[in-house]
Amino acid sequence: MGVASVHSNDSIRGAKQKKDSCAHGSLTHSNASDKDANATERQDTANTSELVRNRSTLQVAFMSFVLASIPYGLSTTMFYPLINGGPVTIIWGWLAVSLIIICVAASLGEITSVYPTAGGVYYQTFMLSPVRWRKLAAWTCGWSYVAGNILITLAVNFGTTTFLVGCINVFESEIGIGGLASETYQQFLIFVGITLVCNAVSALGNRWLPLLDTFAIFWTFAGLIATIACILALAKNGRHSADYVFGHFEPMSGWTSGWAFCVGLLQAAYATSSTGMIVSMCEEVQNPSVQVPKAMVGAVILNTFAGLLFLIPLVVVLPDLSELVTIASSQPVPVILKSAVGNSGGAFALLIPLIVLAMLCGIGCTTAASRCVWAFARDGAIPGSHLWNRVDKSLNMPLNAMMLSMIVQIALGLIYFGSVTAFNAFSSSGVIFLTVSYAVPIAASLFTGRKQVKNASFNLGVCGVFCNAVALCWTALAVPLFCMPTYLPVTAETVNYACVVFVAVIVIASGWYWIWGHKNYQGPLENGIPVGVEHHTSDISSEEVVI
Repeated sequence: MGVASVHSNDSIRGAKQKKDSCAHGSLTHSNASDKDANATERQDTANTSELVRNRSTLQVAFMSFVLASIPYGLSTTMFYPLINGGPVTIIWGWLAVSLIIICVAASLGEITSVYPTAGGVYYQTFMLSPVRWRKLAAWTCGWSYVAGNILITLAVNFGTTTFLVGCINVFESEIGIGGLASETYQQFLIFVGITLVCNAVSALGNRWLPLLDTFAIFWTFAGLIATIACILALAKNGRHSADYVFGHFEPMSGWTSGWAFCVGLLQAAYATSSTGMIVSMCEEVQNPSVQVPKAMVGAVILNTFAGLLFLIPLVVVLPDLSELVTIASSQPVPVILKSAVGNSGGAFALLIPLIVLAMLCGIGCTTAASRCVWAFARDGAIPGSHLWNRVDKSLNMPLNAMMLSMIVQIALGLIYFGSVTAFNAFSSSGVIFLTVSYAVPIAASLFTGRKQVKNASFNLGVCGVFCNAVALCWTALAVPLFCMPTYLPVTAETVNYACVVFVAVIVIASGWYWIWGHKNYQGPLENGIPVGVEHHTSDISSEEVVI
């Protein structure tokens, strides 16, 4: 769908004619509740969905849970808190970030209850921003959101690669040393294979994805219970005291103690970064203005408890930290489980639930990313939008948008050939972009007096300003924090390339805006018409005329 200026002019002309007609005697009597009802109806039907609304409240909540994939999301990034403080950073860092993300989810949920579309945060940014800045704000937020979705999906699939290698290598006799996929090209090929499988399942099995998400929730807790029971009951190398679990702090990264704790928060930030990705599924959800906000907040709360349930037993049986941080694969969880159960076979059996959950997480992120790319392309904001905004009628999903996302992920995966810390760059930059994209509509709402959310069905009331402020403060910390290297000293191979990826996306987005966007981009579309025009027209038609 392109942006047609003739539609824009006709709509504006029609709006003026309506206003003139009203002024000459055609009276419209409406009250505030009527306006709210009309607004809600417009928002619920914005961009009349080309996708099938086949997800219930529980199913969208399950997908939100799967996108975070606790405990898998915490497993692949365990290296970061281990080298930056150990137990204190693992436990208290997770709890602190989870409480912050509850504020972020609540803030986004409140806005989504007013503007529930697949365009998500960039559509919301356009509607909430002052007219003078709304196009630029929506463009910036949209590109951040698209980049964040793609990069987080890339990080999930790449993390699954290194995690799978670490799991298989538990059969090695010497701790931390394995023989599988020791060459860079071998790991890259495994990553490509995992990416292809996730895209194939998401595309060909679209109608069954809600059932897959439902299966994932039960699979997760069954795996959690089995893992906890086994490692605590066996604990071949003993159990640490409560003082160690909740109070031991041993940074080995070279950073000062306070900053080491902050850098170690990448684990928790990565696991919770998918919080707002579920908004992209609004056009496949029944009654999204009610269901999606509940799903976002409920999933974060559930993830918080599931994370503590997973992390505390792991820390109880934690081996020597100095051994864990020197593992070649940078995947300590397989080694921790092997140390606890005392044999390779038992450890691998406990890792199977995590491997399955890793694939389910990749499928969920692939699905969400494709909807995000499709929605942004539908509004003409991506080069070649006419190719990416199509919905495959036989599969009932945006296949072209999914293929674009997949190609970008595989291309960026080539960074691994030049940097052993590529996963750090992918996860860090993904967290940064998603955090920024969540912050933009929250800031627009807060700094305009929260006028548009006063009558939201998911209203935060007196807590709204507090939650918004916490979300924005977290963004101000996260952007510079996650550009930092995990440990010192820094070399060309160990530097965090998140800042490079961040700048590259900014250059591409700015260049395309200068070449095309500033003249042609009209913001999100509703049924092919710029939303600002249709919104303005509806407001005029519902005005109360005072005699």
